[in-house]
Amino acid sequence: MRRFLRSFVLPGLGAIAVLAVAGRAARLLGGDDPREDRAVRALQSAAGHAHGDDPRVEARATHPSLDRVTRALSWYSGVPQMIANGAAWCAVTWWLTRDRRRALAPGAALALETACFVASAALVGRPRPPGVWRPEAPHATSSFPSGHTAASVAIHTTLADLLDRHGVRGAGVLGPVLRYAIPSGVAFSRVYRGQHHISDTVAGAVLGRWSAAVVRRELVSSGRSADRAATRR
Repeated sequence: MRRFLRSFVLPGLGAIAVLAVAGRAARLLGGDDPREDRAVRALQSAAGHAHGDDPRVEARATHPSLDRVTRALSWYSGVPQMIANGAAWCAVTWWLTRDRRRALAPGAALALETACFVASAALVGRPRPPGVWRPEAPHATSSFPSGHTAASVAIHTTLADLLDRHGVRGAGVLGPVLRYAIPSGVAFSRVYRGQHHISDTVAGAVLGRWSAAVVRRELVSSGRSADRAATRR
């Protein structure tokens, strides 16, 4: 219990405090309609969307493929999908390594990120971007930080860490895709679809990377049983 408190609870409380201060500062300095949102509205306009468009109609879209891709990425990073993703990868990791600590890593990263996100979002209370095209109804939580981005970064970075740790063939190619390509696509989709300010996704990415780093230190990089199992395989 002491190790759990020292390794996860206390760092988590610190992360919540930092995020709360950063979110409050962002609202104080930029207001609830910061300059960064101008770039979002310009991007949406260039793609054929304007505030007030019927979200069910994409006939005006000049880049319908962009709409489809971002819709898929936004859906993929949703809460039910990320929970299922984390549970599935915990099972896969256990099957490959028979190491309980590392098998918990994907779920632990997601749980740590989620706890910090929910608490800090409640403290910040930032509204969603105004005057933007938003084809899906937003969640009731604060816009800061982006929970979808944080979850995507946390779980995919942890998977990349596990691949590296076990020397899986193809890790050199899959690692960057997991660490950067997929989370970046998710962050872009959340901004493009009017769900978040740009700074929300930056904060979410930082939270996700931090969560993955904590889990890597405490679960992925510790212990030797998984290394022995990987060697036998």
